[in-house]
Amino acid sequence: MRGAGASGASGSAGPGAGGANLLAPRSHNAALVLDLLRTAGHQGISRLELAERTGLTPQAVSKITARLRDDGLAAEAGRRASTGGKPRTVLRLVPEAGHAVGVHLDRDEVRAVLVDLRGTVVGERRAALDLGAGAEAVLGEVRETVTRLLPTGLDEIRPGSADPDPALLGVGVALPGPLDHARGVLHRVTGFPEWDGFPLREALAERLGVPVVVDKDTNAAALGLAAGGEGGSFAYLHLGTGLGAGLVIGGGVHRGARTGAGEFGHQVIQLDGPPCTCGNRGCVEALCLGAVARGDLREAARVLGAGAANLVGLLDIDVVLLGGRTVAAAPEAFTDGVGAVLHAWARRTGQDAVPVRVAAGGGGAVAVGAAELVLGPVFGRGGG
Repeated sequence: MRGAGASGASGSAGPGAGGANLLAPRSHNAALVLDLLRTAGHQGISRLELAERTGLTPQAVSKITARLRDDGLAAEAGRRASTGGKPRTVLRLVPEAGHAVGVHLDRDEVRAVLVDLRGTVVGERRAALDLGAGAEAVLGEVRETVTRLLPTGLDEIRPGSADPDPALLGVGVALPGPLDHARGVLHRVTGFPEWDGFPLREALAERLGVPVVVDKDTNAAALGLAAGGEGGSFAYLHLGTGLGAGLVIGGGVHRGARTGAGEFGHQVIQLDGPPCTCGNRGCVEALCLGAVARGDLREAARVLGAGAANLVGLLDIDVVLLGGRTVAAAPEAFTDGVGAVLHAWARRTGQDAVPVRVAAGGGGAVAVGAAELVLGPVFGRGGG
């Protein structure tokens, strides 16, 4: 992973991490150009098209693209016939010029992916994990997993190494909430109150020696889906070892004023219902996971649908996306069950039914989205 980049930083760097994120764009305009290069794919895009789509002058685009080429981020992709004059030179993004790591910390597993600038997964590692084993054990497992994922290992990209590689932008980490995304501090993670107040971002940045961004698993997955082309406003419902939601409204992830939005699983829908690990009773999560444990997937889908109908009625979203290992094990049972509840809700309200489908990305959606927490700001998109 070799390549030079522009100055700046994305996310939050830990001690000694200054300069590790050299690929952050020098300006908003450079980010616009990089984003268009990224979305253009292998066929590339001409400077004239870049000027037309960004509103920048051709001279400004030429300066930006020349700098990006010097930095190894852009390269020629051939020539395209012109309607008049000489053929246009086409430019493309060089995806291998930089990489990001995305880490999904689940309650019982850590999954890490290495992605290039285009967001393509080029490496993956998984390991068993006990989120309740304590900070030292969890941080150690994350570091070990990330080290094994990188072709050169972590020591080769740490500032101060003999030949540090500047092309690792940073590490995005996603895990169950609630947490403070802005400060990278955990709150009372459902089922693991011992993490309350732990500065995860700072602790991991110190261990890894690169910038780290922390967010909820559902927010990360939603961000990754939006970056991957999922349009409009949607809710991503993640059912695995827990239940949560990532909300994309108006093209951006909705985190809320205190970055606590999306605690979908802990809406109470049955007063005096079964106890939940959050301390309440009758939460969607408790009812849904209870039904899954009994093997009653039909009831689990019905409960999930009731919660989804609340979201649809409150936010008027365009689509409901389902993900997580429990959904992946029986996708039709959940899409059919949740869809039936939403269709019934639509008939009662006289509105069109909101479609339900399984989210793209499968079991790796959260880890890939975590990497997008790092990549997003480089391309002028929401992220870290």
